[in-house]
Amino acid sequence: MDIAGKVAGQPVVTLLGGPFRDGIEMYSHGPGQTMLDKAKANDWGAMVKEMPEGFKAFKIGIDPMIGSPSAKYAPTLTAAQIRNVERGYTNARQAVGDAIDIAVHCHNELDTPSAIHMCRVVEPANPLFVEDPLNVTFHEGWVNLKRTTRLTMMTGEKLELVRGFKPFLDTQAVDIIHPDLAFAGGFTGTKKIADYAALTRTPVALHNVGSLALTFACAHFGAAIQNFFRSESALGRPTRHVENMAASNPPQVKDSKLTVPMVPGLGLDWNNDYLKKNLAPGEDWWG
Repeated sequence: MDIAGKVAGQPVVTLLGGPFRDGIEMYSHGPGQTMLDKAKANDWGAMVKEMPEGFKAFKIGIDPMIGSPSAKYAPTLTAAQIRNVERGYTNARQAVGDAIDIAVHCHNELDTPSAIHMCRVVEPANPLFVEDPLNVTFHEGWVNLKRTTRLTMMTGEKLELVRGFKPFLDTQAVDIIHPDLAFAGGFTGTKKIADYAALTRTPVALHNVGSLALTFACAHFGAAIQNFFRSESALGRPTRHVENMAASNPPQVKDSKLTVPMVPGLGLDWNNDYLKKNLAPGEDWWG
């Protein structure tokens, strides 16, 4: 699509039928391991309020609160684990106040009773959404969870094509879908997912912890669909790793919005020197 845009002399967002907007709303991440300590949570809250990107939403991982490594299945949560979850998200909410949204970031590790209990104790923190509380593919547990909570459910980063999202959308088992452009089917496949979601007025968020290319791809795609919600972001990290991949025209986030590069293609200008310095051990230069 980048090449097609350059040949046509048009930004990718135009080739996709947009733009509906000139920038896309972003959300970032919070270090969940600090949230059980109220003082550390407050320090984090003070730090994120001063970030130049002005992010208005952060998702905070549940794993450190329940003592489970990320992306591992957990046993049924104990009463002590549930109390830790409640304390962690209460501390996070108090640390940022009402001006910044927080979200509950799971990795498909909970069983259905634990997910239901978890949603009950975090509801007072008014999370923006709860991501991936149950195992990946569709099952009746998702429907049961949605029936028991008023919280906004989101899933999709590990699902492929319309076939992966269709049962969630048909049953309204989630409120937001969350495809990854690099995994769900590229621009074409994900556009079909977004169009199907639009039939039920379901918002589309974008999963992205990837490189500069995926970040700009999300910007163009998010601006080109009517039912866009927000995009995940690896921008604004202390290393500025994604930003440093650009020789010029780095991604610009201001007031929580990433500006869409309105130049032919995606707007990529790779910083080859930086990329070469950050190759994985033993990796050959591919540029």
